[in-house]
Order: sequence, then structure tokens, then C-alpha cells
Amino acid sequence: MSLPKVFVTRPLPQAALDRIAARCEVSVNPDDVRLPPDRVAEACREVEGVVCSSTPITAELVEKAPRLRVVSAVAVGYDIIDVAACTRRGILVTNTPGVVTEATADLTFALLLAVARRVVEADHFIHDGQWRAWQWGCMWGTDLGGKTLGICGFGRIGQAVARRARGFDMRILYYSVDRPTPERERELGAQYVDRETLLREADFLCLHVPLTPESHHLIGPAELAMMKPTAFIINTSRGKVVEEAALVEALQSKRIAGAGLDVFEFEPQIHPVLLALPNVVVTPHMGTASSETRLAMAMMATDNLLAAIAGERPANLVNPEVWKK
Repeated sequence: MSLPKVFVTRPLPQAALDRIAARCEVSVNPDDVRLPPDRVAEACREVEGVVCSSTPITAELVEKAPRLRVVSAVAVGYDIIDVAACTRRGILVTNTPGVVTEATADLTFALLLAVARRVVEADHFIHDGQWRAWQWGCMWGTDLGGKTLGICGFGRIGQAVARRARGFDMRILYYSVDRPTPERERELGAQYVDRETLLREADFLCLHVPLTPESHHLIGPAELAMMKPTAFIINTSRGKVVEEAALVEALQSKRIAGAGLDVFEFEPQIHPVLLALPNVVVTPHMGTASSETRLAMAMMATDNLLAAIAGERPANLVNPEVWKK
């Protein structure tokens, strides 16, 4: 009896690949690059499972993979997978929630601290040979203590950011479609407010929402106009949540004070103004990029895949309506 065939779109830790290989015939794209759509389609033509990392799974690809049964994303977000097309075909789609929470919250706070205390700007100042002596007016930044942290999206990651903010004695406001229990709000010291209040009162606005039609350009000119001129925006969710041109205009006109960005509307392309402004800190979509977290993601994606291949319900099923057993 032949083993089920699986394609892995990018290299994974060897422990994950070994686990798949023990039960499947596995092929792997050996290069850590996004393959062109035609090469992905060819690689998936006879497979039953795909483990994908930052690789679009389109309706066209699904049509060309008649044996495909499961798409296992090594990510929490799955906006680059055509879930509707998979659902129509009865293909299970899975993701890796939970394991990314702490690493993403860590990077969110790293960006927040970096823009507040001008860490990157100060590093460049020294490396460029501009520091000659200590000066009273050199590199003044912004304190965190007593400031208002506004969290837009209060799921796992948003709540983890709130936990970190408590250690800095920040006032925590949040807006979210789904609210935790009152007990959880009290535990985190977080107060629910409407979206306009969040925008108007936040000294630091952190975005932690999935990309959906409703959240596309959630932050645009009108929202940025509501923010304080001393406020900073931090985005570690999805680039298209923020209208990048509007953000650039707000930063150039000093309508807001700065930004920390891990994601971009048209990544990997970044608006050149964002790269030129000293009050913007940028990182290359690395919210989950720690060795521990990436290994945990790979192993969770592997477990999701193997469960589906074995005819079992995966633990992290995005489209449960497909499951009929």
C-alpha cells in the first residue's frame, strides 16, 4: 500500500519533517522562498496534503490538485488560503493558534519600546559617529508608565500584550468584537471602550486583529485623524489592516508621533517614506521568529496534517463545516 503524498512549501525543522516522513511520502521545497504559482500547482498535483508557509493556496491551485484533502498552514493567519474554495471541495484547512502568542506579544512590546525610547535612532546615531559627548537634550523619548495602551483586537495576543503592559504600569483600554469575561478583564486590568474612544485616548495603539473584509484598512485617514499627535501605532497583525499611504501622510504631517511595524500593506515592498523616517521602526514580518516558537508551529502544523491524513479531526480546524464524521 502506497503512502499518502505530502508537499511542504518551505523548509521546516528536521523533527517535523521526520514526523511527516514516518507516515507519508514527503517532498519539500528546499529553498526558503515563495515558489511561483505554477510550480506550487505542479508540486501539489498528486498530493493529499500540503504544509504551507507564506504560500498562497488559490482556487486555481485547488482545482489542479484533485487528491488534496488537507492544507495545513504553519501560521495563525490564513488569509492567503482560499478557504471557501477548499471548503467547496471538502478540503480541511488548519492553522497554528496559541503557540505564536508569546513571541508575537514580545515583538509587539519590543517595537513599542523601540519607538518610545528611540532605540534604533539612537543606535544609528552612535554608529554614524555623531555622538561626541553626553548632552541634556540628546534623544529624548517617551515614558510608558502612566500612559494609555490601546489594544485593538483582544484575543490571545492582545491579552498577552496587556499582561506585559501591566508591568509598565500602563492604563489599558481595548476594543474587540469578542470580549473576554469580566473576570478576565479585571485580571488584566483592561477596560473595554468603543473604537472611537480607543483611537482618541491611546498613547500607543497596538493592532491584533485578523485580516478579514471587515478589518481591511481598519486604520485609514479618518482613524488616524482621531489619534493624539503624540500617539504611536504598532502593527504586528497584518499589513492590509492599515492603509499605508494614509499612515505615511499622518507621519509626515506629524499627525501622529511614530510607528513600529512588522507587517506592511504590500510586503515585501515597503513605502520608501517609512524607511526614511527616523520615528518609524520596521521589522521583516518576524513576530513568530524565535527558535522555540517556529519549532512549535511546525510541530503543530505536522500534527494537524497527520490527523487529517489519518481520517481524524485536526485539533485546529479552520473550516469545521467540512468535517462530517
